Amino acid sequence: MKAFTQHSGIAGPMDRANVDTDMIIPKQFLKSIKRSGFGPNLFDELRYLDEGQPGQDCSHRPVNKDFPLNKPRYAGASILLARKNFGCGSSREHAPWALEDYGFRAIIAPSYADIFYNNCFKNGLLPVILTEQQVDVLFKEMNAVEGYQLTIDLVSQKVIRPNGESFDFEIDAFRKDCLVQGLDEIGLTMQSADAIKDYEKTRQASQPWVFGAIK
Repeated sequence: MKAFTQHSGIAGPMDRANVDTDMIIPKQFLKSIKRSGFGPNLFDELRYLDEGQPGQDCSHRPVNKDFPLNKPRYAGASILLARKNFGCGSSREHAPWALEDYGFRAIIAPSYADIFYNNCFKNGLLPVILTEQQVDVLFKEMNAVEGYQLTIDLVSQKVIRPNGESFDFEIDAFRKDCLVQGLDEIGLTMQSADAIKDYEKTRQASQPWVFGAIK
């Protein structure tokens, strides 16, 4: 998993509350479990004027020009500014996969659905929680300035605005440490690889009949 310490990038808007995971990545794309290739289908029903299908070449599909992320001013956006209860609905892990594959490194919103929030950390995506008033300020600044950029410093837990002022945010210490080190659950487990091997050797010596039964 890619480590996250500090990131600066263009902010893109999702200016609506209760964006569910089916809106983030529609159900027809859940057939794949590769964890990659979902970026072109992020917000599929909003980005395009037709219905997308798995494996389809999206470069020739009719684009919804009114969808904010399709506008040139938000090209290359890597920080998503959203409203409350982002990621509600089903528990599909494909939602953070699609956001990460699109190029987003962080989301800023007043609140998230619990399962989506947890899934973000497991996939190297930082979900920042600010107050609704703070998010309003960021939306107003973003709408007023083309190419609006933010810096998110995870180490100091700050969202830094272009004028140098910042908003502090809270985050669980364990989750923060995992992101800073770039450790997902597999990475955490592999840190104890030697201890696991030693345990298996000891157990095999004390209970050989268990291992003999495993073919």
